Amino acid sequence: VDNDRKDLDMNSKDVDAEKMTRFVRMNELRLVTEYNPVTAIGVMQSSLQLHLLLITDKMSPKHPERMRRYKAAAGLFKGKILFILVDSNLKSNEQIVSFFKLKKSQLPALAIFHAPDEEQDVLTLDEVSVDHVQDFCNRFLQ
Repeated sequence: VDNDRKDLDMNSKDVDAEKMTRFVRMNELRLVTEYNPVTAIGVMQSSLQLHLLLITDKMSPKHPERMRRYKAAAGLFKGKILFILVDSNLKSNEQIVSFFKLKKSQLPALAIFHAPDEEQDVLTLDEVSVDHVQDFCNRFLQ
């Protein structure tokens, strides 16, 4: 997503399948990257300084449609904003939800974060749409 090349030193004797898999997982960034302990390092080291988080329940029957629309919006900001999915059901993600001062009753929500100065904004929404995401991102960028 950020057109940055990462190389794994294959000349090292300690490279095995597990280390190679970890390297690929840490460095793969799709239009939408699901936040978890494996991808966290890649997200934090991304050269993209703006992160847009969709904090939602992946078990919701509305999840597939939300993701379809979120991915469509991500294509509009490719190379500008890193789009991240945060599953609100994972205990490991509770800290992220609380960082943005959100409660489960306020989800789904969009949270945008500018890494260098920690500026942020949050939008709770009933429905994830390309227009909502685009408007929210454009307002923050301005």
